[in-house]
Amino acid sequence: MALIRWEPAREIDSLQTEMNRLFSSFLAPPGADQTARRWTPPMDLLQTDKHYLLKVDLPGVPRDAVSIELDHGQLTISGERRPHTDSPDDGTMLRSERAAGQFARTLTLPDGVDGEAVSAAFVDGVLEVRIPKPEQAVPRKIQITAGDSAPLVEG
Repeated sequence: MALIRWEPAREIDSLQTEMNRLFSSFLAPPGADQTARRWTPPMDLLQTDKHYLLKVDLPGVPRDAVSIELDHGQLTISGERRPHTDSPDDGTMLRSERAAGQFARTLTLPDGVDGEAVSAAFVDGVLEVRIPKPEQAVPRKIQITAGDSAPLVEG
């Protein structure tokens, strides 16, 4: 049986090599298979007495590259942020850490939401979708009145 000497420096070097490989796949230069990459923009969902407010951070995404669809109680926000392309005025890309590619977020809305009343605004790279809360079935108390007339008797 051969003894193999443990060398911590070699282990660290191996770990660093693997981490570099991992990061280089995420931070690849433009055009290096970024068309298939997807990203998930962060979002917040707030609630008031009368509506829900969905805020989605979409910096660098033009308004016409965003789509909002409501189908059978499912609200889907989708679009695409294009990767940076080199141009003589911008210079050459040395490092890219901003995600690019297609995205889609889907939320299930509560039953009874009026789809016609959903509205959206795009301000300073933040998409705000206002969703009215559905009318709640409010219990109704039925008054019992005193009967002044004789019961109805048929035939």
